[in-house]
Amino acid sequence: MINSVYISLQLADVLLVLAFFSHITWAVSSSSHCKQTDVRVIRPHSVTITEFGAVGDGITLNTKAFQNAIFYLNSFADKGGAKLFVPAGRWLTGSFNLISHLTLWLDKDAVILGSKNSEDWPVVDPLPSYGRGRELPGARHQSLIYGCNLTDVIITGDNGTIDGQGSVWWNWFRSKTLNHTRPHLVELMNSTGVVISNLTFLNSPFWNIHPVYCSRVIVRNVTIMAPLDSPNTDGVDPDSSDDVCIEDCYISTGDDLISVKSGWDEYGISFARPSKNIVIRRLIGHNRNGSGIAIGSEMSGGVSEVYAEDIYIFNSSTAFKIKTARGRGGYVRNIFISNVTLSGVDTAIIFNGSFSQHPDEFYNPNALPVIERITFKDITGDNIKFAGLLKGIEGDSFRHVCLLNITLNVTTLSPWNCSNIQGYSALVSPETCEPLKESIYPKHHSDCYLVPNHLLSSARHLTEEILFPGKLHSLYEKEVHFHALAGYVKQVPELRLNSLKPNGDSLNVDMATGMVLYSSCLSWVQGVGLAADGIFLSSLTSANCLWCSLRYCQRN
Repeated sequence: MINSVYISLQLADVLLVLAFFSHITWAVSSSSHCKQTDVRVIRPHSVTITEFGAVGDGITLNTKAFQNAIFYLNSFADKGGAKLFVPAGRWLTGSFNLISHLTLWLDKDAVILGSKNSEDWPVVDPLPSYGRGRELPGARHQSLIYGCNLTDVIITGDNGTIDGQGSVWWNWFRSKTLNHTRPHLVELMNSTGVVISNLTFLNSPFWNIHPVYCSRVIVRNVTIMAPLDSPNTDGVDPDSSDDVCIEDCYISTGDDLISVKSGWDEYGISFARPSKNIVIRRLIGHNRNGSGIAIGSEMSGGVSEVYAEDIYIFNSSTAFKIKTARGRGGYVRNIFISNVTLSGVDTAIIFNGSFSQHPDEFYNPNALPVIERITFKDITGDNIKFAGLLKGIEGDSFRHVCLLNITLNVTTLSPWNCSNIQGYSALVSPETCEPLKESIYPKHHSDCYLVPNHLLSSARHLTEEILFPGKLHSLYEKEVHFHALAGYVKQVPELRLNSLKPNGDSLNVDMATGMVLYSSCLSWVQGVGLAADGIFLSSLTSANCLWCSLRYCQRN
């Protein structure tokens, strides 16, 4: 009996905590473009790469075999589509193009190897939103696997591998002997309905997966790896694309794990195709030189509605970075990042307003980016050097940056460094910089993107958290959060139960706080009535709620 009471008391405590700290999961989970896609869809026509003379010995060049197989399958594109099967083996190839209504399937132990001869990677025109190659003026090398103006493309398998053998390209880059910008592993351009899943990507010459000018893209359950000192080996870079879902990925590279882009300076401004509706969730990864999730620096076409949740970044340089500069123009707005765990990260959050690479001398230095409504919520971190280095642009608008429920174990004496930035915060440790100290509540929640309009969130989100107990904190953390919440209630007079003051006399502040906690707990307990681990939440009586609240009062 004692154990059951203790469990009930614990749950009451959890209820109070989660009522405030529940995640805004609807923003992400309701995104239709993240719905499950059956990559095993049966294509009525299927061939194996060996039928076209391919040899999987890792030595024979199979570019013609891939090109001929896909040319053959193109005749079935309007007849239900086709599938190209790559069996176990090491299939060396240069760049090849995909077609619409195609599944490229890599079997277990199948490895597509990128050729080490640059002549096997054709040179193509630069992207119009960049105006030139990203690294060098002029043209660029085509990606290993490429597609343009396609619909319904699936690149998947039974955890097969695509290995770019990029070390030769990295050496050319370091020695400054490149003739053109390096190629990506996969680039889909002007395409719709793209799925990339259940694969491992290794050693890309440049960025790994680059959907550009695309819609309805899913990157799911992929592993992306490159040496931590490999230059610019970004994991997934959605670029001037919309309705993109990146989930359940492990990425370890030499640069950004994910970087959302939308064109470069005057070319991106003129092309004017933004990236929007980007969902990133259940990402695990680390890097040495880049960020976990970055926006920019090429963001001149605009970036908005980016949602990231359930992120774990470890042993990395930076967790989150917004990169921009004078001359970029464009905007970054409506960004929501939540439920993040960091470990061994040099800097948790960086805003860099002086990322001064430009395509040419024709950019407009008066084209200033607009950075606004950026929310970071529910972030914990251990062994963090700096909490935030947030540096905007003098005379520009970096505003409505909101930090909510962030607890970082920081190893430096000056955890925050902020300039030319404006925003709000609540429940941030260590205490944030002066431009962000003004409280979110009660006056500024509407200025913040997707921040609840009250300290106490809805019962729906509360019950979702109870049904997924793996998200709950340790008992010690619950105690800390309970008292953090209570302390915050004390700071906001509008939240106290002033109507309970007897005969107009003022209540003790701690007692008023306890009453708020009691009332909040009781209201949710009475309205939920769901089962969790065999214990009905409705069995939490008013006495249990009162116990939690009185415990606070007694300790204060």
